[in-house]
Amino acid sequence: MTRFRYWKLTSDDAKKLTHDVEKILNWEIKGVRKPESDAKFIGVFLYRNGTPYNYETINGIVYYHNNIDRNELPDITKFLKNRFGGEVVEKDDRIFLKNSKEIYSGKEIGELAEECDAKFNIKSVISIELADVTQDDLNKWGYPNSKLLPIPGK
Repeated sequence: MTRFRYWKLTSDDAKKLTHDVEKILNWEIKGVRKPESDAKFIGVFLYRNGTPYNYETINGIVYYHNNIDRNELPDITKFLKNRFGGEVVEKDDRIFLKNSKEIYSGKEIGELAEECDAKFNIKSVISIELADVTQDDLNKWGYPNSKLLPIPGK
């Protein structure tokens, strides 16, 4: 299976993508607060085949946080839960929305990044990993060659 990973995509980049949603393995929106040296960030992600949780996998949207005041977490959780539903399950610095709605289109991912930027005062970059596609597919779907991140051994 041929895999491709794109990183440092902007929300505008993502919204222009027209990929086959069945080809997405995972995506991540990582939002960083300035100054970057404070290492304050929120990441929202989705793995098509579920995210590891202890010895099982949980399907649905997940977010993680670093150096974010714990008082802010309920607002982040509420925002995502209102948008995607799911049962809230917390483990360390990750909050799962078990069995939430899942999104895979570039437009939806880009719009979510923009909403998170505005609501949580962050600047997002997006990563998307695809499987079982060709370089021609990726070019046709609008993926920028300059943001292709090689996957070693693939």
